[in-house]
Amino acid sequence: MIRRLYYITFLIAAAAAITSCGGNQTKTTSVQPASKATQLMGPFRYHKMIEVSPGQSYDVFSWGRGSQEAGAFLILHSDSSAIKYTTTTGDLDGNIIDVYNADMDVDGNPEILIQAKSKDTINHTSIYAFEFNDNKANKLDFPRLNSSQRKGYRGDDNFYIRDGKLIREFPIYDGTGKQAKLTGAKRQLEYGLSRNEFTVKQLSKDSTSVASKATESMAAKPAETKPSTSKSEKKSSSSKSSKKKKHRRHRD
Repeated sequence: MIRRLYYITFLIAAAAAITSCGGNQTKTTSVQPASKATQLMGPFRYHKMIEVSPGQSYDVFSWGRGSQEAGAFLILHSDSSAIKYTTTTGDLDGNIIDVYNADMDVDGNPEILIQAKSKDTINHTSIYAFEFNDNKANKLDFPRLNSSQRKGYRGDDNFYIRDGKLIREFPIYDGTGKQAKLTGAKRQLEYGLSRNEFTVKQLSKDSTSVASKATESMAAKPAETKPSTSKSEKKSSSSKSSKKKKHRRHRD
């Protein structure tokens, strides 16, 4: 009987010890490694997918080995509804900055615009444009800046789509070479499409040109001068007034 009592007491003490040890243990949680961002395998450098409508998507890539300032672009058009897949490619100057989708001539055929930037003295920007119609790519020639549009231009272009048009804006510099300085003004151009040719118009006047015109007009305008009267004219007018007064007194 005593042995049973000791045995039961021993079991109770052992159970209490195990419970107390279990309560002091800290729970460990397994930390999952952070998922890495999707990286393109060489020779691809850039990728962007644009879906213009259900079943109509365009995957744009840049690729090439060796120099990072030269390569090629690749446009993969997937028409999953018609089970048709086409490829468009071309040489690329610089690195792709962004890809835009628009329908500038509102004919139902999408345009894919690739913006690339090369590292040179003025950060030159190139636009590679294509209009797709019935799974066929029609290359569009993007116009260069003319002399008036290029005045004060030193790159740093910003492109975006607004109301179906391609908008381009860039800061205006004063001077040339390393001596060129920012004026604080910007030039804004709007690109449209008519009969597969780009149209360009400047949306607003540059603030620098407006200020210069105002300065020129002020300089050209002669200063207003008040008419001067000579001493002889003053004397003659005073003598006439005195004669009139004397004549009135004589009548009185």
